This record gives sequence, C-alpha cells and structure tokens, in this order.
Amino acid sequence: MTDPLKSSRIDTSVAHPARRYDYLLGGKDNFEADRQSADEIEKRHPTARLSALENRYFMHRAVRFMARQGIRQFLDIGTGIPTSPNTHEIAQETDASARIVYVDNDPLVLVHARALLTGAPQGRTTYIEADLRRPAEILDDPGLRATLDLSQPVGLLLIAVLHFIRDDDDPRAILDTLIGALPAGSIVAASNATPEYMPAEQITALRKVMERQWQDRTGAELTALFTHPDLRLVAPGVQSVSQWWPEDAPQPRPPVADIAANGLVAEVVRDRP
Repeated sequence: MTDPLKSSRIDTSVAHPARRYDYLLGGKDNFEADRQSADEIEKRHPTARLSALENRYFMHRAVRFMARQGIRQFLDIGTGIPTSPNTHEIAQETDASARIVYVDNDPLVLVHARALLTGAPQGRTTYIEADLRRPAEILDDPGLRATLDLSQPVGLLLIAVLHFIRDDDDPRAILDTLIGALPAGSIVAASNATPEYMPAEQITALRKVMERQWQDRTGAELTALFTHPDLRLVAPGVQSVSQWWPEDAPQPRPPVADIAANGLVAEVVRDRP
C-alpha cells in the first residue's frame, strides 16, 4: 500500500498554510519548509503564535454560539490539520448527533483527518479535499451531500482562510456561491488577517515575506466583503478576534495590537421560496 505521507501530491518542499498554521499552534504535523516560513513570519510578527491561538479560540466561541442557536450541521472550510478541540468536538458537546463536513486543499490534512476527525457515534464527520476557490465543487461533493441537508440551517466556518483568497480570486463571487446555498437560519463565521493594528513598517515587512500568498484586509474591507442582502452581522460586528465576545474567552485578553486578525459572525436572513 502506498504511504500517503509520500504521495506525490504532498510537496514537502513548499510551505502550505495548513501545515504552517499547525506549527504556529504547536503541532508536529509540518515540514521544514513550513517551519521556515512560519519563523520568517514570526520575525515580522512576534506574536504570530498568539494570533493563531486567538483565531482558534474565536472559532470555539463561534461554534458554541451556533450550537446554542440550534445549528446541528457545520461546514468548516480551511479546517487545517486537526487540533483539539475541533469543530465536531465542540458541536457534539451540545448535541451528539451534530454533523460536520471538513474541507481543506492539503492532502496531508486528509491523512490526519481520516485518523483523528471521528466524533460521537450518533453524529457524522466527513472530510473533503477541495479548494475554497471552487465553492461549487465543495457544494456538489457527494460526501457533503450525504452528510449535510442544505435545506436545513448550516454553520459555515471560514476561519483564517479568507486571507489566502486574494481580490483577483473574486472572493465576493465565492461568498455569493456559498451563502446562496444556505437556507435562512444558517450562520457564517469568518476571520481574516488585518494590518490595522500594526505599525506600517511591520505590515510592509509581512506583506513582503508572504509575497502573493495572502491578502490582509482592514475591518472596513472585511465588512464590505460580507455586506450582502442575505446576511445580518451579529453584534458586535467586525472586531479583533481577541475582542469578539471577550467575556467568553480565556482571560486575560491579549492586547488588540498583538492579534493581527478580525472576525465576524453573520446570520442568513433570506426567506427561502
């Protein structure tokens, strides 16, 4: 049997966002190129590991909020290498029958997902290897269709992935496709790297080391991206991920200046025919 870790589709010589994120979170499922890339980011953003952790904590709070609102099925795009607690663990704390579809474009994530993303027997977890840039393929995937009922509310998670979708990738069209597939009562949570809490020279240095790999967005730019007739932002709107519902987060809260990401949660309010 072929070793999946030696698959020709896994290029260990090039840093991948999921593996770099794993390294920043203290994981071990990464390679030298991922570690070197993350180290270069840390030189420009010394609190990069804290930013990664705060993105995870924001995801935890968003999933718990969704579960309290009655969401029982989740679509987590850009999930990354499993880090506990993950979406299914949090959702199934509320209802063991919750169903989750994880999506990532790194084949190494699939290797770990198959081994680790197993939830309560009453529920279901599925992993799809796919790219956010092709949302129709995600929505049409047989695994998703077998796991989620898109006529019922879905929790859509886009955590720390949108900054890898540049404006020339047409992020609005991507979001329109995803949001258009969700019924009223669905909830969307997203976060995006932001330059607005950093000195100008720091963000310039970060943009240089990341080249064309990502696109940071200010809070106003992220708000504009999610200004959609079928969405209503949940208070407090677009905020630093460290300050989005800070009373429910680990204490003490880090300074906003240390966390280079904004987050939001929005409800789908469209009436379905």
